[in-house]
Amino acid sequence: MAAASNLAPSPGAISEPATVSKPQDMWRENLNMQLICRECKEFPPNLVEEFSSGDMVCETCGLVLGDRIVDTRSEWRTFSNDDQGNDDPSRVGDGANPLLNGSQLQTTISFGDGSNSRSRDLHRAQNKSTHDKSTKGLLAAYKEIGALCDAMHIPKNVSDTAKHLFKMVNDAGAFRGKSQDTIIAGCIFIACRQCKVPRTFREIFALTKVSKAEIGRIFKSLEKFFAAQNKEKMDSVVQAGGIVNPEDNYTTTRTTTAKELCIRFCSQLGLNNRCTMMSQELAGKMDGIGSLAGRSPLSIAGACIYMASHLMGQSKSAKDISAVAGVSDGTIRHAYKLIYPDREKFIDPKWFQDGKSNMSKLPPA
Repeated sequence: MAAASNLAPSPGAISEPATVSKPQDMWRENLNMQLICRECKEFPPNLVEEFSSGDMVCETCGLVLGDRIVDTRSEWRTFSNDDQGNDDPSRVGDGANPLLNGSQLQTTISFGDGSNSRSRDLHRAQNKSTHDKSTKGLLAAYKEIGALCDAMHIPKNVSDTAKHLFKMVNDAGAFRGKSQDTIIAGCIFIACRQCKVPRTFREIFALTKVSKAEIGRIFKSLEKFFAAQNKEKMDSVVQAGGIVNPEDNYTTTRTTTAKELCIRFCSQLGLNNRCTMMSQELAGKMDGIGSLAGRSPLSIAGACIYMASHLMGQSKSAKDISAVAGVSDGTIRHAYKLIYPDREKFIDPKWFQDGKSNMSKLPPA
């Protein structure tokens, strides 16, 4: 039987293929990172990319799992240029600047040292055809307003407001006899008051070199002009059947109070928040009553800061305060001398509850 098993297969017989054993695959950890919802813990995750808002949202529970998602889809196409006479600026160029006139979608022909004569001629012809004196004057005025506001460390919203006010004056062609520097000084002064960061005439004079008397005159004229422009605009909206937007309404600025000046002066002197609030409360009480009623807000603010700093143990001399307030140290001492007899009427007893303040710290008048 054993010999029979070694016999050769007969002709026509089909032999069975030998089975080859494959080596077993080794276990490997899945290192692919996959984002799942930490609330649902659903797998596979049911996530949706909302490209309109740039968020990655779980569709099951609505939890936002990511923001600022980049839209990887292809750009949509528009054929409106062919239908509207090539006047559709969608997805073309930068956004329009509301402070400038015109479409602002212009082509500039570059010209360098290595360019030929034809490029030079094209560059010159293009400059002549697109030269706009009004836009050039506006850009020069905007540049000066920006430089003046940066020199005074004024926020950007004040600079933008001053530019908008100057454009209103320029478009109406008002104040032809006034110099541009005077109008710019008045616009910056009004913009500071509208944005709740008031500056004094003396500070605007030191910034623009326009006299205080001239700033005062142009300020009153600009206020009347803007009020008249606003009334005319609102009347036209009402006659057309529209609704007046309260945010577009121009409000006449009011006189700067000593309470508003205390914040900036205390910040420049390095006083803490509590001392600033204390000086503001003192200025609010003395603005309408007491011996300092009717005096300059600078004098009132200086005297209140002088008193509050001594009450809090952060004594500042009258000379230090005069350097930031713009008034003489003698004026501050005289104002403090007038309010010292009524100190108990102005000082709140609650300030002494923590023991950090003391009436005895006040210097004698």
